Amino acid sequence: MKDRLEAIKAAALAKINEADVLTSLNDVKVSVLGKKGELTQVLKGMKDVAPEDRPKVGQMVNEARQAIETALEEKSKKINQSLRAEKMKRETIDVTLPGIKKIDGHRHPNQIALEDLERVFIGMGYEIVEGPEVEYDKYNFELLNIPANHPAKDEQDTFYITKDILLRTQTSPVQARIMEKGNLPIRILSPGRVFRADEVDATHSPSFHQVEGLVIDKNITMADLKGTLQQWAKEFFGENTKVKFRPHHFPFTEPSAEMDVTCFKCGGKGCRVCKGSGWIEILGCGMVHPKVLHDCGIDPEEYSGFAFGIGLERVALLKYEIDDMRLLYENDVRFLQQF
Repeated sequence: MKDRLEAIKAAALAKINEADVLTSLNDVKVSVLGKKGELTQVLKGMKDVAPEDRPKVGQMVNEARQAIETALEEKSKKINQSLRAEKMKRETIDVTLPGIKKIDGHRHPNQIALEDLERVFIGMGYEIVEGPEVEYDKYNFELLNIPANHPAKDEQDTFYITKDILLRTQTSPVQARIMEKGNLPIRILSPGRVFRADEVDATHSPSFHQVEGLVIDKNITMADLKGTLQQWAKEFFGENTKVKFRPHHFPFTEPSAEMDVTCFKCGGKGCRVCKGSGWIEILGCGMVHPKVLHDCGIDPEEYSGFAFGIGLERVALLKYEIDDMRLLYENDVRFLQQF
């Protein structure tokens, strides 16, 4: 029995000494000290040892086990130290190498233009309000004085989901929803994405952004509309900017107008940006139609208001002198890094 234990111990220590990876040590541990290991089998054979010899044999088994466990622990420490040294060597930082520059993201030109625009109107006391992009025909058309047979429905090339549900063609439905609540007075700005079945080119896209404003209160006049938009133009495009209003027609406003601003590039003298005219068309506006007020539950005899709609991409293109609207959507880093 003694010779057998010495042989098991010697063989185990030899394997431990030769091991160079932790898995090899684990194999030795299992084969010698495990439930079916050699030392365990010796202990199971104690029933065949004479009773007077069992204490001595048990002591020999324990001594062999302790020697093997000590050898396993020491070898494991050496292997771990070696692995750590190799890892430190691999991960050594050469402080003489040039650093890797961190590239921070920044706002998209559309977002920059929107925040600049919102800042002006928030300063005038406007509240920013958003609404659903999937909208009911009732809010997108009917409450805005555009009935089923109105030609404006064809002109806007709407994406219909069902007969009564569509992708909004403008952010005006937000205004209708706010007016319907009847919490007067109203002074809101409603930015958001809109959808129309347009072909993609330098100035059109099936998905773009609008920013629409609405003011409803007692004794609101066209003078309030003109003063508000003039102030916005000066703050957005420059203090020397002038505005000009031309008569137009929109179903939801009466009277209606389109507003031009003096070219911020040439100051109104004429250049390629304004095509030599000195003026740039910038937005549509007008006094809220009495029927729209009535249909939204507001008494047009007591209240009046004005509304305007600004194409966000249009003012961004003009402000940053971008020639092609598609550049805003192509995510070309070389283009975006300029802003």
